[in-house]
Order: sequence, then structure tokens, then C-alpha cells
Amino acid sequence: MTDNSARLDHVVLWVRDPVAAAEFYSDALGCTPLRLVEYTAQEVSFPSARLNDETILDLAPLDMAPRMHMVPGADRSAGHPVNHICLAVPAAEFDRLRARLTEQDVPMSEVSENSFGARGNAVRSFYFPDPDGNVFEVRHYDPVPTEG
Repeated sequence: MTDNSARLDHVVLWVRDPVAAAEFYSDALGCTPLRLVEYTAQEVSFPSARLNDETILDLAPLDMAPRMHMVPGADRSAGHPVNHICLAVPAAEFDRLRARLTEQDVPMSEVSENSFGARGNAVRSFYFPDPDGNVFEVRHYDPVPTEG
């Protein structure tokens, strides 16, 4: 694997009890819980579980679903096992992908900055649905290329 390859960053799972889910993933899969203390202190919206050096599982409480408005219909994803799939790509590919989706008239969210993921805070990210309604997030951690 190279730094230029696309790879899975995180998967958001709907769970009834994020603390119990973090304990399950820790006990059953050996995942390291992340942001559990912050979640129980109500400082963050959800905890996560580290699957490996590059991938985490975000454990989203079902009551968070009404606040999901990144693309039309995302708020109706509660109850489904997966909220969205996130891919981390290099910054240049991020811009190329966004351009391709624009050309194909695929609806997209606005670009957000500094969102938490498997490798810390991403520089930029955005969301889009596939034709079947599966929601994808694309992000990059490397700096935005400068023209020069």
C-alpha cells in the first residue's frame, strides 16, 4: 500500500448504546476505544473503536440520526447497520473526485474542515450518495497542494 492509494478510513455504525458497543468491540475484536471518556462527558457526539492503525469504527447513537443532513435522506439511515463509508484519499484525488461528481450531477455536501477520523483531524471532507442511497464520505489528511 502506498500513501497515494485510496483506503478505508472509518465506518459509522448505528448503535443503541455506544459505551456498550465500545466495550463489545474492545472485548470481541481487541479494538482500542477512542473518545469514550469524552463521549460519557458529553464533549463529543460519539466514541470510536480503533480497528487498526488506519481504520476506526465510529459508534453513533441512534438518536443522532435526526441531525444527519449531509445529503438528502441521510437522516433516515437510523436502524440500518451502516450510516456511511469513508474513504481517505490524497488531496489531489479529493479535488478530482469532487470535479467528476459535479460533472455527473451527483449531489454532494459542502466541504467541511477539521473532522475527526482514523488518523486524527482531516483537512477537508465531503459526502455524497451512490445510486442505491449508500452514503460515502471522502476526506484527505495531507495538505492541499499549492500551485507553484
